[in-house]
Amino acid sequence: MALLAALASTSCGYSLAGRGSFLPPYIRVIGVPLFQNQTAVYDVERQITERVRAELRGRGKYKVEFAETGADAVLSGEIMSITLTPAAFNENQQASRYVLTLIAKVEFKDLKANKVLWANAAWPFREEYEITNTSSIDPNAFLGQDANALERLASEFARSVVSAILEAF
Repeated sequence: MALLAALASTSCGYSLAGRGSFLPPYIRVIGVPLFQNQTAVYDVERQITERVRAELRGRGKYKVEFAETGADAVLSGEIMSITLTPAAFNENQQASRYVLTLIAKVEFKDLKANKVLWANAAWPFREEYEITNTSSIDPNAFLGQDANALERLASEFARSVVSAILEAF
């Protein structure tokens, strides 16, 4: 008995991130309606919503729907703000690198139990981007210069949100 107790106490209890889920086993279908956009940045809600859906599908355990109809749970979101802040300057003292900050309200609700499983009323997400045209700090102009910047932001945001929900971090 003492040997079994000693062996059981030697395990550390850690596991690899990304493995498993704390969600109830009956959640198999997740509805992800289009996020709401409270910013002036055109089409950001569609790109972020599509990336969130793709990230959930990529986990392999869940069927993802475009609405909550027929879903076991729903992931809804609202993009509250997108701001740019200069982070680095070139030799002409013009900003050449910006920190793009997105703040979103995100909620994951179990529809069968009618219970919010995870929520964040002000999820901050930051990315830094190098730019070539330093004449504007308007988010629309910035994202228009580098279409890939929004894709990178959407992908990283989706990965973070889905990990937070599924892995209970």
